Amino acid sequence: MIAHILAANAVAKGAAEHGHHPFGAVLVGPDDTILMRQGNIDTVHHAETELARRAASAYAPEFLWTCSLVTTAEPCAMCAGTLYWANIGRLIYGFEETTLLALTGDHAENPTLNMPSRTVLASGQKKIEVHGPFPEIEEALVAPHRDFWRQ
Repeated sequence: MIAHILAANAVAKGAAEHGHHPFGAVLVGPDDTILMRQGNIDTVHHAETELARRAASAYAPEFLWTCSLVTTAEPCAMCAGTLYWANIGRLIYGFEETTLLALTGDHAENPTLNMPSRTVLASGQKKIEVHGPFPEIEEALVAPHRDFWRQ
């Protein structure tokens, strides 16, 4: 799981290098290979949402149920909901949204919701498996955010 989170972090760093928010996500198949990568685009087009939408267009729901969406930061309510509707069976994230809020404050481009992804996913009828956070790699995942949100 950690190797895939670090792969998502490489995507996040690439997004930041192109002026986008430093979030990244990867779709991991049942054979542990990365099938798709997605960086953040903007305030509405989050990495996780865009990845889940692309995956839902490319793969059958039954296949996606065996896949994992792996992301650097805990998905917001919009992203967790999109993962749910795309039928992706597992979520793996690196650090909590409360950590992100501490970094971004009231930044207009990231008005963080206080709604844990586990709460969103537990509200549905499907049992989505959730893993995270991973404190042992949090510093590496948070690093791209430190300077970005001060700009």
